[in-house]
Amino acid sequence: MVVAIATDVDLVRARAEGRAQAVALGFTRTDATLIATAISEIARNIIVHAGQGRIAIRGLQEPERHGLVVVAEDDGPGIRDVEAALQDGRSGRGGFGLGLPGARRLMDEFEVVSAQDAGTTVTMTKWRVRTRLELLHARRSPGG
Repeated sequence: MVVAIATDVDLVRARAEGRAQAVALGFTRTDATLIATAISEIARNIIVHAGQGRIAIRGLQEPERHGLVVVAEDDGPGIRDVEAALQDGRSGRGGFGLGLPGARRLMDEFEVVSAQDAGTTVTMTKWRVRTRLELLHARRSPGG
């Protein structure tokens, strides 16, 4: 699912979609909340720094684990210094600077690609190992 991001209403919608997909993939309520929070942080950055963008959320199912991938893209001004932006306490707009580093801490994989005047793409993934019971059911069912 892709959610257009331009307002706080869109942020709430993307957060809810991420939480719903996480729960459907078997993530705990705690992990679903962490994913939703990371989405909120990245969506807020899109609104504040680029004005608008989009967030795509999709599940991954591998034999031993399930994952949720979130790809946030905008066509904004880009991030001049990605390494600096990933440090705690750094903010380009006078805020607390928790957005990117906070989201990175909440997710298992995190990547930022940005180019001056060409926008930014943040890709982040949260994983969960499938339980023994899930693996057993998968082995017993056709195509599992």
